[in-house]
Amino acid sequence: MIPYGRQDITEEDVKAVMDVLNSTHLTQGPAVPKFEQAVLRHCNAKHAVAANSATSALHIACLALELGPGDWLWTSPNTFVASANCGLYCGARVDFVDIDPDTYNLCPKALEEKLRVAEKNGTLPKVVVPVHFSGQPCDMRAMHELSQRYGFRIIEDASHAIGGKYLNEPIGNCRYSDIAVFSFHPVKIVTSAEGGMAVTNNDRLAEKMALLRSHGITRTPSLMTKPMEGSWYYQQVDLGFNYRMTDLQGALGASQMGRLVHYVARRHELARRYDKLLKDLPVVTPRQHKDGYSAFHLYVIRLKLEEIKPSHVEVFEALRDREIIVNLHYIPVHTQPYYQKMGFCTGDFPEAEKYYAEAISIPLFPTLTDSEQDFVVEALKEAMVL
Repeated sequence: MIPYGRQDITEEDVKAVMDVLNSTHLTQGPAVPKFEQAVLRHCNAKHAVAANSATSALHIACLALELGPGDWLWTSPNTFVASANCGLYCGARVDFVDIDPDTYNLCPKALEEKLRVAEKNGTLPKVVVPVHFSGQPCDMRAMHELSQRYGFRIIEDASHAIGGKYLNEPIGNCRYSDIAVFSFHPVKIVTSAEGGMAVTNNDRLAEKMALLRSHGITRTPSLMTKPMEGSWYYQQVDLGFNYRMTDLQGALGASQMGRLVHYVARRHELARRYDKLLKDLPVVTPRQHKDGYSAFHLYVIRLKLEEIKPSHVEVFEALRDREIIVNLHYIPVHTQPYYQKMGFCTGDFPEAEKYYAEAISIPLFPTLTDSEQDFVVEALKEAMVL
């Protein structure tokens, strides 16, 4: 079986986790701050707040930006549902901006057009969540300029993108955003098993997110409403959550960060090889924007359906029948039943829907071998002539 993505766990990773198991701290010990610092060093950001998932990190990022009832959050329809659900968790309303047909990211031109209309209607977003789909960065400079003009805040959903670059600087430096969020799920670039992290350059936002991830409870005297009564003392000063990352996860993540550059380089090597192997097939390979260096979490092809006999579904299932566990990222969020109950309809975001009708994520992970890659390509060739 060849999955579309797979973690790489080394003896060094196992030792890092075992060291925590043999220590006195399993939850709130030194490993999580060590992981946070490793991410900060890579990103050149000021603060990092680790959480038990990227979904949790998105939620506390929205709350830190004071998103709430009556507000709007806009994001891409071509993403996992968490990029939109985080707005609903806060009681806000959610809308989408269609994607660029070349990068599959939220389109800055479509965003500008929608903002112009929203300004007239009084429905401007409080928060926009651009998603660095497959690891390729969005046009963040353009979105930042729009945020200055229209007054919204930006959370980068960089769940796919640690190790990538935008304008030759690391994704996550928050030069053009308020907060960026990473995922460390096992199929991502580096893993902490489950886990996420929010990074920011804003002291207040970092303090708020750190408070919210741990029940809204603090032992910091400056955050308390009355003096400490003793060294045991704590106060709940906000309504928070149990979104903490364990030291087991932190240790694994910190160990994996030491191989981040290698992992991304290997993904690029495999992507270039796919580009060559697929060059003469009736597929569209990923197009890379000149301003970005993708983390290549995914390698997505689009079938040229007008040039082949089998359908999208038939090609997909033929590959799975060969034990190539391809996937499809993503079903447009606005077509999900939960969102259609809110009034969204098929046809609302045509570029995202056209992409979905043609896309297949084929295997890409650092330990994928050349022979496995050859097998995937040969199976794809056969599947397209059924």
